[in-house]
Amino acid sequence: MKTIIIIPARYASSRYPGKPLVMLKGKSLIQRSWEAAMAVNNVSAVYVATDDDRIRDASLAFGARVVMTAESCANGTERLADALPNLPEEADLYVNLQGDAPLTPAWFVEDLIREMVANPEVQMATPVLRCDAETYANFVEDRRNDRVGGTTAVFDRNRNALYFSKEVIPFTGKTFGPGDDIPVFHHVGVYAYRPDALKAYGSWPVGPLERYEGLEQLRFLENGMPIRCVEVDGKGRVFWELNNPVDVARIESVI
Repeated sequence: MKTIIIIPARYASSRYPGKPLVMLKGKSLIQRSWEAAMAVNNVSAVYVATDDDRIRDASLAFGARVVMTAESCANGTERLADALPNLPEEADLYVNLQGDAPLTPAWFVEDLIREMVANPEVQMATPVLRCDAETYANFVEDRRNDRVGGTTAVFDRNRNALYFSKEVIPFTGKTFGPGDDIPVFHHVGVYAYRPDALKAYGSWPVGPLERYEGLEQLRFLENGMPIRCVEVDGKGRVFWELNNPVDVARIESVI
């Protein structure tokens, strides 16, 4: 199965303008995300998809392939859908590795690809990671301080998503310590799509849940397309996205 990873990146983020070019221990966020993508096995190509000349130039400078997209793309999935006609090659599977997740381990993406290969009926899939005590505490602290932190996911017995939220769901009202079995799953901002699913996304209007939460994947659920949640193993590594300036120190401490 031919797989292409595309990293969507925009400069004009409402919450954190210029985020892809923020420096993390001497390298930009977009370069570190590209390096994470390049570490994934069995991938034919990796592209950065952007509408911004500054991100394009920075990406070309460290050796990335770049595909330009429209400024009107509202999220990463729209940007991937917009990029498809401009790619010089086609694939059986497209992976969206978002440009704010440089700590994404290669095996997260490899697990997604394996899930799609083993289950041809699955049109898209995304990783979920059971929260450890530190991550859970960070989520709760962010919400307590009215910051948008990570996204959480709940899913059914077949591992199909029921909902994604920037709130911490399910609500437990508990404090957890190291080693506790925490029933909250961190949604990892990576998606694998078959071409038809990605093309369909661009034809659907934005629904109320996507609008309220600001989560692009909810458009699939609102239009009746299942999302397979693939539980991945962090193997002791801390996973954290760069959502707010406070996250720079968190990510640099891991790097």
